[in-house]
Amino acid sequence: MMQAKRFSWLSLLLIFALILVACGGGEEAAPAEEAAPAEEAAPAEEAEAPAEEEMEEAPAEGLVGGDAILEAALNGDYSGTTVSFFGAFVDEDARRFENSVAAFEEQSGIDIEYEGSGDFETLIQVRVEGGDPPDIGGHPQPGLLKGLVDQDAVVDPRAFLGMDFLEEHYAQGWIDDSTLGGQIAGVWYSGNVKSLVWYPKDDFDAAGYEIPTTWEELLALSDQIVADGGVPWCIGIESSGATGWTATDWIEDIMLRTQPPEKYDEWTSGELLFDSPEVRNAIETLAVIWKNPDYVLGGDIGIATTPFGDAPNGMFDDPPSCWLHRQASFIPAFFPEGTVIGEDVDFFYFPMIDPEYGEPVLTAGDIAAMYNDRPEVRAVMAYLATGESMKGWVEAGGFIAPHTDSNLDWYTTDIDRRFAEMLQNASVTRFDGSDLMPAAVGAGAFWTNITDWVTGTSIDQALPPIDAAWPR
Repeated sequence: MMQAKRFSWLSLLLIFALILVACGGGEEAAPAEEAAPAEEAAPAEEAEAPAEEEMEEAPAEGLVGGDAILEAALNGDYSGTTVSFFGAFVDEDARRFENSVAAFEEQSGIDIEYEGSGDFETLIQVRVEGGDPPDIGGHPQPGLLKGLVDQDAVVDPRAFLGMDFLEEHYAQGWIDDSTLGGQIAGVWYSGNVKSLVWYPKDDFDAAGYEIPTTWEELLALSDQIVADGGVPWCIGIESSGATGWTATDWIEDIMLRTQPPEKYDEWTSGELLFDSPEVRNAIETLAVIWKNPDYVLGGDIGIATTPFGDAPNGMFDDPPSCWLHRQASFIPAFFPEGTVIGEDVDFFYFPMIDPEYGEPVLTAGDIAAMYNDRPEVRAVMAYLATGESMKGWVEAGGFIAPHTDSNLDWYTTDIDRRFAEMLQNASVTRFDGSDLMPAAVGAGAFWTNITDWVTGTSIDQALPPIDAAWPR
């Protein structure tokens, strides 16, 4: 436990050096207008955006500028204060979060009281609407957070951190994805990579198969596996009340590979209909694999009835009963005990489809939103916006830092380092689309109607009900 409380003195020196060089350069709170992402360009959204002169005024008394706030915190200016943090992490993940912020607590004297719940998404709504919000909420679904932004319940961190500070610590894609309802809704403090295809490396190499780098090569590999008497794909979408999210992830990855990112933004914000040529094309592209009974273990019924965590199991049969599994960086937690990544199983990038759109990466993660504005809460938000806040998690394994100032040397496994490099080198990043959409759409009609499509409903029947679910 003492090891978890050690703080990186080198990081402290770097922070102080930055402060001296910047000379308080983070004082400006108003973001440049061009920093707003494409999805906020609609007239209705522009009307909600805070005026520039309003953003120049801090919402409450306290230091302004992320570097200055961090310096004050680490000097002990807020020692003896408490900041409540309510999130979705429970059990081991909750302990990892607590261990990761322990060094900051020790150096600043701020006590971060973490409370986790599997019912976070419901309870945060209740607490905010009941006038009892936590100081900070850790949201895994930005679409649900936007509803609270629309209620004017969330403090825009630009007002005290400054846009320069945020741009120093995040790539533009993450800033775009934190912009909800005309404001920055929070700071990202954990991430993962979704654009991955897993395969049984030892059997794959023995069969003489090669890693595909294009969609055509991926389909050719699938055909070769069929010709060799195998089944290419392991796919499952059963996930209790969340059944269908695996399918929506595929559609999101395909959208990023067949449309410019601005179209993806229009889609996730409701400007581009599901029943549009662009989205139809993505689903029809998905159908090339999902609707080919030779390609998928168990066919449609297998997809619908296989729990998502059990889907990759076929890769570990001898010989493999299926060879390829598209899933995020968290899936090794579901692999058989003793699986060695890089030997028994490995991954490759979900290939590009149209070279015009480069090599985008679909991401997910958790965003910290601020509900109560006090100096010590600002300090915790400033800390969460730095790569240093993720160092403990990264070293523990299984988590990827979304911050540009995180260090690849922190990663203790080759696989986590490769995830981080993929995230840092992506030409375009976009957040999980169904998590960006309002709950009635992303976690509701989208999941449900795509599940119906998998089990036999036509695309003409599946898409209109999703569009009808958008709040008007």
